[in-house]
Amino acid sequence: MQQDSDSGVKGADLSRLPREHKRRFIPEQADLSDPRQVKGLYEDLLARPLANAGDIDAFLQHRDELEAAVLQHRSVLYIRMACQTDDAERASAYRRFLEQVQPLLQACEHQLNTVYLDARKRIGDGGPFYSVYDRDIKADVAIFSEKNIPLQTQEAMLSQDYQTVTGGLTATFEGQEVTLSKLGTYLYEPDRQRRQNAWLVMADCYQNVADKLEALFDQMLDLRGHIARNVGFADYRDYKFCQYHRFDYTPQDCKAFHAAASEVLVPLQHEMWKRRADEMGLTSLRPWDLVADSEGQEPLRPFDRPEEFAPAIRTVFERLDPELGRQFAQLQEEGLLDLLSRKGKAPGGFQCTLDEARKPFIFMNAAGSDDDVRVLLHESGHAFHTLACAPLPLTAYRHPPMEFCEVASMSMERLGGARLDGIYTADQLRRRQRHVAEMTVRLLLSVAANDAFQHWLYETPGHTLQQRREKWIELQNRFGQDVLDWLGLEAFRGTMWQRILHFFQVPFYYIEYGIAQLGALGIWRRALTDFDAALRDYKASLALGGSRPLPALFAAAGVPFDFSRRTIQQAADLLRAEWRQGTG
Repeated sequence: MQQDSDSGVKGADLSRLPREHKRRFIPEQADLSDPRQVKGLYEDLLARPLANAGDIDAFLQHRDELEAAVLQHRSVLYIRMACQTDDAERASAYRRFLEQVQPLLQACEHQLNTVYLDARKRIGDGGPFYSVYDRDIKADVAIFSEKNIPLQTQEAMLSQDYQTVTGGLTATFEGQEVTLSKLGTYLYEPDRQRRQNAWLVMADCYQNVADKLEALFDQMLDLRGHIARNVGFADYRDYKFCQYHRFDYTPQDCKAFHAAASEVLVPLQHEMWKRRADEMGLTSLRPWDLVADSEGQEPLRPFDRPEEFAPAIRTVFERLDPELGRQFAQLQEEGLLDLLSRKGKAPGGFQCTLDEARKPFIFMNAAGSDDDVRVLLHESGHAFHTLACAPLPLTAYRHPPMEFCEVASMSMERLGGARLDGIYTADQLRRRQRHVAEMTVRLLLSVAANDAFQHWLYETPGHTLQQRREKWIELQNRFGQDVLDWLGLEAFRGTMWQRILHFFQVPFYYIEYGIAQLGALGIWRRALTDFDAALRDYKASLALGGSRPLPALFAAAGVPFDFSRRTIQQAADLLRAEWRQGTG
């Protein structure tokens, strides 16, 4: 069996993966890191006359081939850099692409969009299948500006700088150098002093780079403000909503979600934390008391040896659904998993689509905790989504709306979580059910707090560093952390927002987690009464990719597109019931 920790690093050559379709437009030996060759390919496509529907079809087929190849090339460079951030050659290769090719792509893609829309006006629309595609293309044309290309290039390079800074962080704990992912596993330990020591070491590690990350973010804020103003938006938030194709909800809907989450879920979290404190014999909880077993039991450990992890999850998927089991096995066999934490690896986890192969790549930092199970189930949900919509003929449709991408991943946490009895005992599953309920409430509140923070950041230009830190703490208190004891930790607390990579790399990507979690809980509620039907509709909805508007995708999965107070209350009722069952 191939070592998962080496996949994508020394294992599979991602640039040589078999293609889903034979190239018909791009030369086999084309160098997609060479801006001259890339520009030549786009110019060939742009020069084609579009006189009839057949011309448009051929244009779209070759455009799809070109976009898929270029996107895959960029993804491979990014994956290689993230897998080993301390490798200067990998970092340089990705940075050269951002500097030399990415700006070219933005201009050429805009020209292709303009040519395509002009042809549609002259020849006629392509029917219902293209309605979402055409809507999105029109929005992209509306927000394009040549002036923004160098600014967006600078922004992308600052994003890489964030990866480099955070990916290089390690700490010395109990005499050993450990990654921060590994350090986080100690927060599950029953020994409170050990948890506290681990938390403080991690906090010190981040605090050592806090000023650097603060300065980096200030540069990003300035760039993003200019980007929005260059295309006539009042602020960057409104620009980003348009860029994300958020046609089905507004900033005000997000703020209504914030208010409802505060009203409905904060009391539930306080109830959960009150019981936790009582069981732990504490008058108040500290930030290192939130994930350890409240009854003092050892943390759940899904594997003893790293090489056991992927096979164990493979068995989970085989028991859940034979097709999903085969798909996960194929990812493992093709070296499309990089699962284990190591020095020099970027933090976090993600699934990245390799567009020309139409295959997913899963990246994460497993270190031996139950959270590793959750993350791999989550990222596998994204991977199954990629595979389900692979037959769709448009690259854009093979990248569904983020709100529904997260339904795919969060639902898999629940559906796959129902087949963990081969990993855990009945008592361990009970403990896990309680923990999942607690963490889901905490996630929904974190979504509300983090999204509210992003709205404030861009609604309040010119705010000071101190105001930023104070607003972060204020929002954490509003969304439930007011009952925690932060005495002596105030300096750490004010900069904890810097650990959230979304603020740096994918601004305004966070509300999706809340919308999707409510959708996933709706699918899970269906599964509790008819598991097979819920799984069937879930898989069918994934196969639609992005070819339908967001509400239609939710409807295909058997749940409403709704994140109002009513839906949040339904989620709270379900989570309270599961939590109480898990407490025994």
